[in-house]
Amino acid sequence: MSDRSTKERILDAAEGLMLEKSFHSVGLTEILEAVKVPKGSFYHHFKSKEQFGVEMLKHYVADATAYKKEMLLSPTPEPDPLRRLLSFCEGTICRVMETKGKCPCLVLKLAAEVTDMSEAMREVLAAGNRDAIAILEQVLQEGIEKKKIAKSVQPAEAAGIIHDLWNGAMQRSAICRDAAPPREALKFIRELLTP
Repeated sequence: MSDRSTKERILDAAEGLMLEKSFHSVGLTEILEAVKVPKGSFYHHFKSKEQFGVEMLKHYVADATAYKKEMLLSPTPEPDPLRRLLSFCEGTICRVMETKGKCPCLVLKLAAEVTDMSEAMREVLAAGNRDAIAILEQVLQEGIEKKKIAKSVQPAEAAGIIHDLWNGAMQRSAICRDAAPPREALKFIRELLTP
C-alpha cells in the first residue's frame, strides 16, 4: 500500500471519528485502530497532533470546496443558479435529518474548538470560509445575469450574509437536534433571492 493511501486512510478515518466526537476527545490510538496501522505510520506523515489537525482540515476543506463547486457552479444538470443553490441547501437539510440533527460538517463542528488553540488550523478554516463565500458570490452573480435572482441582490455582500446565516442555522440545528433552523434559513434565502 502506498504512503499516500495510508495517509488518506488516516485522514478519512479521523474525519469520521471527529464528526462523532471532537478534535480533543479522539486519541491517536483510536484513529490508528480504525485504519489498522502502527503508530510509526502516523508519525511518518504527521509531526504532531496539531500538524495532523491542519492536514485533516486541509483534506476536508479541499473535498468540501470541490463538492460545492461541482454542485453550485456546474450548469449541468440544472441551468438555473437559484435552483442549484436551493437544492444544495435542501441536500444539507437531508443530511441533518439523516444524522438526527448532529452537525454533518467538520468545519462547523471543530471551528470553535480549534481556532483559539492553533493559528495554523484557524487559517485553514478561514481559507475554507473565503472559498465558500466566493463560490456563493459566483452563483449569485450568475443568477442575476440570468435573471433568476433578484437584481437588487449585491453578490459580494449577500454571499457573506447567506454563508453566515446558513452556518448559524446549522449550528442551532445541532444544538436543538432539529432540522427546523436550516429550513427557516432556506425559506429566508429563497425569499431574499427570488426575483
